[in-house]
Amino acid sequence: MTDLASRAADERRHAARTLLRSPLVTGRSHPEEFRLIRRHAVELASQFQQLLGYRLVVESNFARLHKAGLGRGSGRRLTRSSGAPFTPRTYAYLALTLSVLTTAPEQLLFSELLARIRVAAAEAGIDLGDPNRGTEKRALVAALRQLNNWQILTEDDGSVEAYVGDERAEALLTIDREIARRTVSGPIGSAGGWEELIDRSAGSDLGPRHSVRRRLVETPVVYLDDLSDEERDWLRRNQRREQRVLEEALGLDAEIRAEGVGLFDPEEELTDLSFPATGTLSWLALLLLERLVTELRPDEPTISVPIPDSLVDGLIAELVERHGRAFAKDLLEDRGQLRESVLERLQAFRLVDRRENGWLLSAAAARYAPKVHL
Repeated sequence: MTDLASRAADERRHAARTLLRSPLVTGRSHPEEFRLIRRHAVELASQFQQLLGYRLVVESNFARLHKAGLGRGSGRRLTRSSGAPFTPRTYAYLALTLSVLTTAPEQLLFSELLARIRVAAAEAGIDLGDPNRGTEKRALVAALRQLNNWQILTEDDGSVEAYVGDERAEALLTIDREIARRTVSGPIGSAGGWEELIDRSAGSDLGPRHSVRRRLVETPVVYLDDLSDEERDWLRRNQRREQRVLEEALGLDAEIRAEGVGLFDPEEELTDLSFPATGTLSWLALLLLERLVTELRPDEPTISVPIPDSLVDGLIAELVERHGRAFAKDLLEDRGQLRESVLERLQAFRLVDRRENGWLLSAAAARYAPKVHL
């Protein structure tokens, strides 16, 4: 490969990694990367379509990678700045606001936007209740802040945040209607309900090549037990080739085990979650995981082993007793919620899995077994 061709390949790889990490890229958010995306727009669009079945749209001021979902139960919740997950009401405001902004003028006042949202809610049969209630205000502002993060909405004068404390607060907003129109990827117009929308967004008619690659790229680890017979057969026959393809296209390393395949990023960039990580919940999750592996590690290799509820409760109680002074008080007020939050943190990395009959400890958890130094 010539120096020029090698440089172009490096640029495409860097641009592709940027789009996977941030599916909406603008010249303002990622100036250097956006130039690379525009320079290699044709090649990148073809690569994403062939590799993952994703559609890439590149315009003069933004690039939008339309990913596909992985089916029910695989989504990630949006969160507020505090880390609290969006409530159903916040999602309702987000959807209503998006529906309004696609046809809104380039600039409008916050009060006008609020009036349009209420009209859209009435047309959709959604009862917003008292719009001046604190919970309603906070839900709306959280949705608008998310749209600001996506660069759909910009505050030119004033702040929508002030609305939480003052219902008469005003702000002048600038709207990017093109980004608003490109935000939603799912087939909303043709789906009969939320379940059908999720199923159709995931592309249930995909062949094993795209469906398995998407799982590999979008999830921490793919266990063979999670795949259909057709997908499992395809992965076993092609796993070495896929290892080379994904390394060349995205700079990812594949670790192939009897239980499945995990992709690892040497640059530690292609994730919005890290583990281990700072913060009380992550620390407690790591301590719990180490104890679970010690207690439940089977004699023979296996995909997963059941976790007794009593063991989880006992270990968390023991860890809180030993380290609780370092925990925030609000974490300790509801032990049931603390237990759920810790297990959900581990589930996000496929280290534990929730089934109808309880929790399972996954094979990848063995990576976190305590090391004994003699």
